Amino acid sequence: MTTKTRFAPSPTGFLHVGGARTALYSWLYAKANQGEFVLRVEDTDIERSTPEAVAAILEGMEWLGLNWDEGPYYQTKRFDRYNEIIAQMLEEGTAYKCYCSRERIEAMREEQAANGEAQKYDGHCRDLEPRDTDEPYVIRFKNPTEGSVVFDDHVRGRIEFANDTLDDLIIARSDGTPTYNFCVVVDDWDMGITCVVRGEDHINNTPRQINILKALGAPVPEYAHVSMILGDDGAKLSKRHGAVGVMQYRDDGYLPEALLNYLVRLGWSHGDQEVFSVEEMTNLFKLEDINKAASAFNTEKLNWLNQHYIKESDPAHVAKYLEWHMQDQNIDTANGPALTEIVTALSERAKTLKELAASSRYFYEDFAEFDATAAKKHLRGVALEPLQVMQKKLAELPEWTVEAIHQAIQDTAAELEVGMGKVGMPLRVAVTGAGMSPAVDLTIFLVGKARSEQRISKAIEFVADRINS
Repeated sequence: MTTKTRFAPSPTGFLHVGGARTALYSWLYAKANQGEFVLRVEDTDIERSTPEAVAAILEGMEWLGLNWDEGPYYQTKRFDRYNEIIAQMLEEGTAYKCYCSRERIEAMREEQAANGEAQKYDGHCRDLEPRDTDEPYVIRFKNPTEGSVVFDDHVRGRIEFANDTLDDLIIARSDGTPTYNFCVVVDDWDMGITCVVRGEDHINNTPRQINILKALGAPVPEYAHVSMILGDDGAKLSKRHGAVGVMQYRDDGYLPEALLNYLVRLGWSHGDQEVFSVEEMTNLFKLEDINKAASAFNTEKLNWLNQHYIKESDPAHVAKYLEWHMQDQNIDTANGPALTEIVTALSERAKTLKELAASSRYFYEDFAEFDATAAKKHLRGVALEPLQVMQKKLAELPEWTVEAIHQAIQDTAAELEVGMGKVGMPLRVAVTGAGMSPAVDLTIFLVGKARSEQRISKAIEFVADRINS
């Protein structure tokens, strides 16, 4: 049998971190078993589902590289199928019409609560003969009253629910629309899902869904219920902990493979290994290795991983994602070094692509003024002669290379009998406007000959004005 998993988000908002991790685990399980991964949009909550949320989910999945083999399927386009199955269940007696009013249901629950009983439907309409009436009704599943539902969860082991604790679930509302728990069952059956990976908040739904599957004579998939993700403070992850939507991490400068690597380790492990390529994840992933306990999100660890991927990945790959940030920050890269060169030069210094883009602006744009602190320290009177000599040497270079520039700096320091820092630091501030940059010879090379000479002239003028003021 082909392994088949699914990710089935509700389009009521962005693709959040918890959903992305569930999607990743489901995707990895399918790939690890040479199976198929299905994307299904559970949009039966018509009032809250929006096209914008659907687009955000698809965008998040595509950015993460969690490509699906089938779908996306939409539940709202499958109502005819659901109604067909409901009619069949009414005919076979595994479902029934319930005419109980809202007032009766509320009074029943109040009485059960007062008696310390579990609040569930009392089966009032369960064995009534069908009525020829126009009064409103819902359709309920006739849940077994004896025995129990047992399933072996890949993460949590054996789980058992006594059938007499389960409700006669509503499978169609009074307006005729099918309910979530019923649609999920029909979808998993029709789509041949063999393993359902989802959040632990669905554990109570599982026995109800298994009973419906059995009533339909459908195969029961395997299940894996994963724990929630907590914030650093131990509370459920929410907006107050920072970015929780996947695309916000894109906006904040994270590489998709860094986020994937972080998410896979947020509840799953393979020894002490921290860094995993997607290929390694696929080869090593087992649902049984997922931790039962909740996991805490740690932004510092994500930053460490992201910096690792920025430094260690192919510069061309990083540049592809950096380009989005350059555009987002309105940095025109047409007149300046290739982004691959920027990645190579600055990767050691940046934790995020957003930082990398911001720190590279001077390679493409002239700056209005020098950083005050850096200028005060390095653009003093003693810097005038080194800047003037360097300007002359750079203008006379027969070829514009890092090696030639480095030699010019060395020659200037030797000629003036000063340390390399007395030449390099004023040069750095002159060319970048600030006191931090990659190696000054590489920086000057990437800024370019004409632009470097122009900025050194500006620095010489700045120093001269300072001497004369």
